[in-house]
Amino acid sequence: MGKITGFLDIERRDRTYAPVDKRVQDFKEFLIPLGDAEVIKQATRCMDCGIPYCHNGCPVNNQIPDWNDLVYRDDWEDALSNLHSTNNFPEITGRICPAPCEAACTLNIDDTPVTIKTIENAIADKGWAEGWIKPEPATTKTGKSIAIVGSGPAGLAAAQQLARVGHDVHVYEKNGRPGGLLVYGIPDFKMEYTVVARRVAQMEAEGVTFHCNANVGVDVAIADLQNEHDVVLLTGGSEAPRDLPIEGRDLDGIHFAMHFLPQQNRRVAGEEATEATGTLELADGKHVVVIGGGDTGSDCIGTSFRQGAASVTQLEIMPEPPVHENKALTWPNWPVKMRTSSSQAEGAERDFSVMTEKFNGKDGRVTSVTCCRVDENFQKIDGSEFELKADLVLLAMGFVHPVRAGMLEALDVEMTDRGEVKADEQSYLTSQDNVFAAGDMRRGQSLVVWAIREGRQAAHAIDKHLMGTTTLPR
Repeated sequence: MGKITGFLDIERRDRTYAPVDKRVQDFKEFLIPLGDAEVIKQATRCMDCGIPYCHNGCPVNNQIPDWNDLVYRDDWEDALSNLHSTNNFPEITGRICPAPCEAACTLNIDDTPVTIKTIENAIADKGWAEGWIKPEPATTKTGKSIAIVGSGPAGLAAAQQLARVGHDVHVYEKNGRPGGLLVYGIPDFKMEYTVVARRVAQMEAEGVTFHCNANVGVDVAIADLQNEHDVVLLTGGSEAPRDLPIEGRDLDGIHFAMHFLPQQNRRVAGEEATEATGTLELADGKHVVVIGGGDTGSDCIGTSFRQGAASVTQLEIMPEPPVHENKALTWPNWPVKMRTSSSQAEGAERDFSVMTEKFNGKDGRVTSVTCCRVDENFQKIDGSEFELKADLVLLAMGFVHPVRAGMLEALDVEMTDRGEVKADEQSYLTSQDNVFAAGDMRRGQSLVVWAIREGRQAAHAIDKHLMGTTTLPR
């Protein structure tokens, strides 16, 4: 590294947020970036640790020390090139990845990891601002045609990789805009649609064709795609939500998180929102209860506050995690510890070791939830019942498997015991000839950065399958 003592001389400093009272007034991004000079200083903290455990923490194997050093030397364009060699969309992961790389950073042993995520985002955003990020169309065509079902992060990563080696790539998206979860699941205040749209435009210039409002298995037959293309790649995600089948579940005002969140994204974009695409109900003036303590639950919190919720309470069946992890037991792995998201910090009440027993209502609509405390084995603690006022309940307990009705049923593709499409992590080939699967549809609900990795690796496998050899990285 350029400055061996950088981690000793310079304190960790990260991006900040706009004040809560201002940021909840709209759905715009509210991260306040560091200036170039400060980013360079933060990159200097990368300590030449010998064994860069950050590599292990990053699913796409970003060469983090290398581009930190390039930023330190003020060589931003080469840093961008290095970053793009492993990650197609660093401006996306730089916004929404939870940064397992920082958990694995050697400096995290004393809770001062390098601000890897912030530096990554700064490199990518500077690349766009300076005009360094341009279409990279293939110089020759292979004559092979590939259909990709789903335009989330796995589908987009695979599409870009395959188009750049000369294949004719067609991406089929059931919604009105490409991006999948990136557009219809992640709120605009975490990542505005323009971030995805400019990548889509780049990919179109590289030869990728997007077919929107094309729901494969519903209004587009999967058999037709198999007949029209040499290969089909399934990247449709894991969209079947985990339900809570308890008394009162049929009351109005109880919705899955992913029926609630996409409609707000549609409103922000000026896209028509209908009951057919989710719930039209808003949180304005309501007491909201969010069941589920993960990222999707946090997204429900931030969206509810911006819609004008009177209060938001988030319930988690898991016990309250410790404020600090035991580094000797956890590092460099991702630790379970108390984390407060920007949305939770906007005023949500959080409660742990809570199980929801019953939804109560009046005139067919939910009015409250009956809950109880549970022990470490998730068994009810006698006499611990309590009730929470609830005008709107959002179920954010994760996803169990891909949606089977339609495309997967028609394909009759082999599934795993957990309900995902069966395909190994080397070939990504399913039980059907010339049909591949990647992303959450193959591995189950996971992080965006894992989806990008799977899309890139599936592209490698597909190119090798079609051409006998490949220059694409795994």
